[in-house]
Amino acid sequence: MRIAVANQKGGVGKTTTTINVATALAATGRSVLVVDLDPQGNSSTGLGVAQGRREVTSYDLLIGAAEARDAMVATAIPGLTLIPATVDLSGAEIEMVGIEGRMHRLERALKTPEVDRYDYVLIDCPPSLGMLTMNAMVAAETLLVPLQCEFFALEGLSQLLNTVERVRASFNPSLSIVGVVLTMYDKRNNLSEQVAADVRACLGQVVFDTVIPRNVRLSEAPSHGIPALVYDHRCAGSEAYIALAKELLGRSEPRARAA
Repeated sequence: MRIAVANQKGGVGKTTTTINVATALAATGRSVLVVDLDPQGNSSTGLGVAQGRREVTSYDLLIGAAEARDAMVATAIPGLTLIPATVDLSGAEIEMVGIEGRMHRLERALKTPEVDRYDYVLIDCPPSLGMLTMNAMVAAETLLVPLQCEFFALEGLSQLLNTVERVRASFNPSLSIVGVVLTMYDKRNNLSEQVAADVRACLGQVVFDTVIPRNVRLSEAPSHGIPALVYDHRCAGSEAYIALAKELLGRSEPRARAA
């Protein structure tokens, strides 16, 4: 299953969600591929892939200079592979403007036997609704949306949902939303509780039961080049991501078997 982890707002936990859900899925024996589609390359850094190991990247896939198998890099986590990103990716949107089928570049790059062998492909999107995120939505089967528990959360979500509808209408009619996950939740903060209640009232069962708390260990882990689940699997953040991965499996695998 191909899942785009998307939200146009920055700092909502897209990368943290991507690498920790991927790690939790790999721990269950699923084979997982993470595609870093953010020019900041934070998923690559967070999975311990240094700049020197990023010779072929998602940028090369988008411009047609390489195939997916050429860009795959093994991580220290068994069952988890990465297609890394570098800052070069920031120029891809401009370079693709004149390319025919520019919205389908990632979709075509991922349609290979090497990618098909993975149980899950997670695409970490940049904090925008530009051509990179649109490519991810066209290539994905479903979206996982991290939503920070803050005042403007629903306002940003409505813009994302409008974009999803446009993608469905023009490029990918089967695109769905597997779920919205509330991140950076602080139970001591009344605003967090109010936002969570508002989001659940608006979206209902689309919202995952699992809530990701604010957690120092989640913030520390990337500086060590490892996911929080490896850095401290007993911390509250890691336990939440393990629970989220279980929910994701419950939502995605029955659908896959039915198909």
